[in-house]
Amino acid sequence: MRYRRFGRTGVELSTLTLGAMNFGASGNPDHDDSVRIIHAALDAGVNAIDTADVYSAGASEEIVGRALAGGRRDDVFLATKFHGQMPGGRNHAGSSRRWIVRAAEDSLRRLGTDHIDLYQAHRPDPHTDIDETLGALSDLVAAGKVRYVGTSTFGAGELVEAQWVARTRGRERPVCEQPPYSMLVRGVEREVLPLAERYGLAVLPWSPIAGGWLSGRRHRDAGPVSMRAARSPHRYDPRHPANAAKLVAAERLGDLAAEAGLSLVHLAVAFVLRHPAVTSAIVGPRTMEHLESQLGAADVDLPADLLDRIDEIVPPGTDVNPADAGHRPPSLTDPAARRRAG
Repeated sequence: MRYRRFGRTGVELSTLTLGAMNFGASGNPDHDDSVRIIHAALDAGVNAIDTADVYSAGASEEIVGRALAGGRRDDVFLATKFHGQMPGGRNHAGSSRRWIVRAAEDSLRRLGTDHIDLYQAHRPDPHTDIDETLGALSDLVAAGKVRYVGTSTFGAGELVEAQWVARTRGRERPVCEQPPYSMLVRGVEREVLPLAERYGLAVLPWSPIAGGWLSGRRHRDAGPVSMRAARSPHRYDPRHPANAAKLVAAERLGDLAAEAGLSLVHLAVAFVLRHPAVTSAIVGPRTMEHLESQLGAADVDLPADLLDRIDEIVPPGTDVNPADAGHRPPSLTDPAARRRAG
């Protein structure tokens, strides 16, 4: 396993972070098996785990907490996230001070720890002043319950605004961004990754194998194999034109991987790790087989000519399916935001 600096914090993370989204009812419902997968990742040198309160409605955090009990917690950089809707009412979501304080206490309890190493806003919240969000996070840091704060799937403008508000109002500065990034989802190469380098932000990309499209398990005449297909047909149904284009690109990338003597998974993860802004790629195995297929990617070095050929298949800065960008702001999804009242 290799290790890199986590932005400008001085912390060192393994180049693979174990993503825990698939632990629990929405992925692997066998808690004992999930714990074994976590232990195997740690034994292989992974020292960072990323989860979120919404993953299996809190069960993922409970599984991670159970896996880290008995002395393994101190050696792990533990990250979780808030923002998504949790059971209990309409205000059990978002990035308000009221919810962040409650969500943090709930996550600490489920994780069985007294502190979170990295607490992240899971998505931008256009209904909450970023100063309120950063103020609540700053109080959690001052209280010793959180070590660092970060963001996930923020746009370039939102990242800059968070940095500006932190600097001008004396708030805790986000030190990390967690964007979607893969050979099929390269939109963040336009602004987000260059901006992260400029501000010294760590980058922990999620879904380097593009939600399973780069797992090597898809074929033109087969339907989506991901368990998320039923929930997100706009991203997985191969009859959708943008997904058909993803399938063609994935097949070409698979051929390229085979020509280079690599698995498609290794090519995909190694590609993400090759970008100079990236600290650690989040891999989200559901089974031990998935984990074992991903671990070796940390040691793969891709030559420039191979990267050039990837660029020919999916040009830099391109999201083959724009729906994979992870977040669409209300300015695009709400027609009223674009139409002046008569």
